[in-house]
Amino acid sequence: MIPALILLALVPGASAEESRVDRVEVAQVIFHQRIIIRIPRLPFTHPPVEASQPVRWVEKKGPKCVALGEIAGATITAANSVDLIVEDDKRIRAKLDDDCPSLDYYSGLYLKATPDGMICADRDAVRTRSGGSCGIDEFKRLVAKH
Repeated sequence: MIPALILLALVPGASAEESRVDRVEVAQVIFHQRIIIRIPRLPFTHPPVEASQPVRWVEKKGPKCVALGEIAGATITAANSVDLIVEDDKRIRAKLDDDCPSLDYYSGLYLKATPDGMICADRDAVRTRSGGSCGIDEFKRLVAKH
């Protein structure tokens, strides 16, 4: 025990007065989580030959928000819209703002997960695989008209 005390006495700053804490620093660390959901682009399939009339989609009043968990896929129908395929093969068209670069260049798009699990018009955006972002102006419900 005596050799340990001798070694302690030789260490600079080992005296009781010098070992006092002059100040206390407090730090806070915050972790942010970012989840991005990739929506696969569904290939366009031609209707069977025996189908007499091709399906024409008519836009009707749509919801303000769509649950992310219900989205099964998407088709890019125009430069400013994306048709979302939701449960039970229903379709909802997301009408995008005018400034939507290279939406159809890559297959697929991204939606950023939100705390409420919904994607909403006038709040959320569709992200292109090339890095662009397109705000969602409104949703339209699509009804098949033969």
